[in-house]
Amino acid sequence: MHKLEQMFESALWDSRFVVLSGVVTSLLSALAMFYITTIDAVIMVSHLAEYASPALDTVARAELRSSTVAHVVEIVDGYLLGTVLLIFALGMYELFISKIDKAEKSETSSNVLMIHSLDDLKGRLAKVILMIMIVKFFEHAIDMPFNSPMDLLMFAGGIALIGLSLYLSHAGDKH
Repeated sequence: MHKLEQMFESALWDSRFVVLSGVVTSLLSALAMFYITTIDAVIMVSHLAEYASPALDTVARAELRSSTVAHVVEIVDGYLLGTVLLIFALGMYELFISKIDKAEKSETSSNVLMIHSLDDLKGRLAKVILMIMIVKFFEHAIDMPFNSPMDLLMFAGGIALIGLSLYLSHAGDKH
């Protein structure tokens, strides 16, 4: 019976390696997001030469500026999503498989990438997801028409809620 228990516990312990599928997939997804976002950024920058064109009238220039700002917000959003996926992959690996020796020995290693518990991973992911939500709010705010004072009041309320969420997320760090 003792031998059967040892075999079961060994199999149970080794089952943690199933997490590697999530780690690899998350890492590949992060790389894909960084690649896609970088290509978007390069294409956006290549179109900026049009902004200085004297042939561009004021309305077209304002439209190009607005579209460029929207693209910048999308680019920030893409990089943040890639960062979430990267933090998730590193965190899951460190929690379930093994500590990353190179990260612990590195002088330039960031504490953001060092995960010590599941709550630590959730907290770091929550902060990056909060930033993604703020960027999305900004992205929608760019195109938001203000037709009435109530629209402006709702917008101000959204900004106040963002400020409150940032305050609360940082207040949680102090405890």
